[in-house]
Amino acid sequence: MSTLKVTNVKHETSGLNTLVFDNGGSSGGNGRVTTKGTIGEISAVTYASTITLDFRTGNNFSTTLTGACTFANPSNISAGQSGVLFITQDGTGGRLGTFGTYWDFSDGTAPTLSTGANAIDMIVWIARSSTKISAQFVGNFS
Repeated sequence: MSTLKVTNVKHETSGLNTLVFDNGGSSGGNGRVTTKGTIGEISAVTYASTITLDFRTGNNFSTTLTGACTFANPSNISAGQSGVLFITQDGTGGRLGTFGTYWDFSDGTAPTLSTGANAIDMIVWIARSSTKISAQFVGNFS
């Protein structure tokens, strides 16, 4: 049995940011704490030649490429989880990106990132399972 200690709780009646505690017990719950109508922050991810997003830490991410990058298979994926990845080129541009095997893009092929200086691309995604992410590329917001 697990115990959850909650302190300093403010009751909200708007329906936004409502926490749902699911104890995972005999009621068939999954043991997770989820939210309803939560506004997600965009988590900044420091550039590396390989980036492994941790989906337990957030749903929305951004990074600025200063070199070529592989977006490896994310960790801690939950089916039904969704979000956005913003990919920005640095002031030089021309940075290439590749994606791990969990990423499934709409046309079956990983996208070619926009390469202009300061170009911004967006990957919109939803996890179908713990190993499959349906993703849509939306390019060149610069």
